[in-house]
Order: sequence, then C-alpha cells, then structure tokens
Amino acid sequence: MSALPTAQLFDPRDPVFQVHEGGKLGVHATSALRDAADLSLLYTPGVAQVSRAIAADPTLAGVYTSRRNTVAVVSDGTAVLGLGDVGPLAAMPVMEGKAVLFKHFADVDAVPVCMETGTVDEIVDAVARIAPTYGGINLEDISAPRCFEIEQRLQERLDIPVFHDDQHGTAIVALAALLGAVRVVEKELPDLTVVVSGAGAAGVAVSRILLAAGVGDVVVVDSRGVLGPDRDDLVPHKRRLRDVTNRRGVTGAIGDALSAADVLIGVSGGTVAERDLMRMAPRAIIFALANPDPEVHPVVAARFAEVVATGRSDFPNQINNVLAFPGIFRGALDSGARRITEEMKLAAAYAIAGLVDEPTADRIVPSVFDERVAPAVAAAVAARVTPTPR
Repeated sequence: MSALPTAQLFDPRDPVFQVHEGGKLGVHATSALRDAADLSLLYTPGVAQVSRAIAADPTLAGVYTSRRNTVAVVSDGTAVLGLGDVGPLAAMPVMEGKAVLFKHFADVDAVPVCMETGTVDEIVDAVARIAPTYGGINLEDISAPRCFEIEQRLQERLDIPVFHDDQHGTAIVALAALLGAVRVVEKELPDLTVVVSGAGAAGVAVSRILLAAGVGDVVVVDSRGVLGPDRDDLVPHKRRLRDVTNRRGVTGAIGDALSAADVLIGVSGGTVAERDLMRMAPRAIIFALANPDPEVHPVVAARFAEVVATGRSDFPNQINNVLAFPGIFRGALDSGARRITEEMKLAAAYAIAGLVDEPTADRIVPSVFDERVAPAVAAAVAARVTPTPR
C-alpha cells in the first residue's frame, strides 16, 4: 500500500472533512416499529413465516427482503481515484460517496463493502459468499489487470448483475459524449480515428465500446507507446486489445498515433504534449478524463480541439460515471436482469446522448443533475432484458 503524507492533508476545520465526519451513510427502517404488535410482525414470531416461505421458494427473497433494491459497492482499495493503492480503509469515503450517488439519483440502496486485498480466487470467493444479501454487485477501484478476471468470474458464478464501473461506466459516458461531440464537429463514427491514451481498466472498456458502436479506427497507447504489431512486451489483456484495434498498424509514440486523428480520449493519468496535439485533424475532439489532473489542461486542449471534455465539474462537458451507473442498476434491478450485457451498455450510452437535443461545443452530455438521466438509462437497460424468474 502506498504511503501518503498526512500532516499537510488533514485539517478538521476544512469543510471537506466536516461533511465526511461520522461517515455519509446511515440505516433507516422502511416499516414502523410502534408497539408490540409491530414487533411481532417485523420480528418474532411473524418473521419466521416469511423465512419459511423463502426457504421453500428462494425467488420470494426478491419480494420480501431488501435484496431487490440493494447493491454492494465492492473494493479492495488497490486503485482508488488517482491515489492508487491506498487500501480498504482509505477507500471507504469513496465507496460511501458512491452509495450516496446511487440513492440520490436512482433510489438504489448501496452498501460499501471494502475488503482486504488478496488473490483473484480469494476476492471472487469472498464476494460470491456475500452475494445472497444483494441484488447486484458494483465493483469499484480494483487494480488492473486483476479487475478483468474478477468481474468475468463473478459474472459466470452469480445470477445477479456484476458491473465494474471503472471500466464500463466510464466507457458508456465517454461514448455518450462522443455521440454528442461528433454532431458538433459534423463527423460520423465510421470515419473517425480515435486515440485512447491508457490501456488499463477504463482504456480497455472505452476502446471496446467505441468499436461496438461503429467507430472506424481505435488506436490505443500505453506508457510505452502504441499497442501496435511491433509490441512483443504486452500482457494478455493488452494483446487482446491490440488484436481488435489499430486497423492501420500504427507504431511508435502517442504523437505518431495522433497524426491526423480526430479524437483523443485520455484515461491514463499521464500527460500529452502540445507538440503531439498539433498533429490532430481539423475540428478535433479531446476528452481528457484523468482526475483531478487531466492529461491536457482544458484551456490548452481548447487551442487544438473544437470540443473539449474532462472528468471535472469546474469545466464544461463533465464526463462523469454518475450519468450511467445509477440508472443501469435501477433498470437491471427493476427488470430482474441477471447480467449487464453489451447491448444494455450501448443502449445506456445512446439514452444519455439522446437527452441533448442540440449539442454545442460546451454541452455534449446532460448535466449530472438532470433528473431525466437515470430514468432514461433505466428504461433503455430494462428494454433489453428478457425477465427470468429467480
């Protein structure tokens, strides 16, 4: 676990610390406990009747327990925001914040589950053992490449939706933003060359959803350069990504990839030099999504691109996962989905983009506070589900 200095970081008078004091979550009862009659219904002896019914028919747990509206937000704290491996305790404020967003935007009850890290086997087994409590699993801030296998194995093992938001939430909102941006710059997805800077969890998912949406060419760059035919140093998930990207066989550094490229999507936390941005095509698009420090400062990016977006709330066009994950789980829970499919992810992206009737350079996605977003995403997701009894 990486060590972080604390003396200069902690000030209890800081409003940030004050709003987090005592945590950001609590528990409330949905049924009133007023007297002995209520007690006999809510707990013993009445509760035994419900337990017997569920034992005889487990599908009733989706009707008579909170499971039908509860999601576990699971993290081992190994890849938290831009902080890296800070451990499960330091991950808790982030997971609590995620739970607040679930509740506020989609009325989904979410519970932080921060665990000590371990092997893939250990994490998969731990999550699978607690899964009966929940209607869905939101994986969060788990380092790559472990996160890919953890998600895949949990999807295979469980009969509830498992969704790694660092991958798919980012990808869905990035595609939604691109759908708006191309309308502004008057380009078409099949004609685009998109450079994705970063081949971790978000980079892989962004690249794959862009290809699924019909983007003509996606070139991925990691810290050592383009994932091209000359690279023999690639770990398995990067080899698989190379095999489906880089149609033109570009090699070299990011500047080579950006030559005549229409779009740069940064999900790396690195930096991109101005000399490389100068090589982009006219009417370019730059999404610099690293937080809190974008790969390219928005003011600089605006010199080279007609449309600029970041992950920050203090600049236009905030590409924020909160546009996606609350509605995705709302739709999945309400429809009885057992899995979040690729079709659902694409539908969610198009639903988000569809809420902006006339995109402009400063407005390619709806506001995170637009109350239409979560219902629209939920409806789009639910429409792709064939209900199956649990």
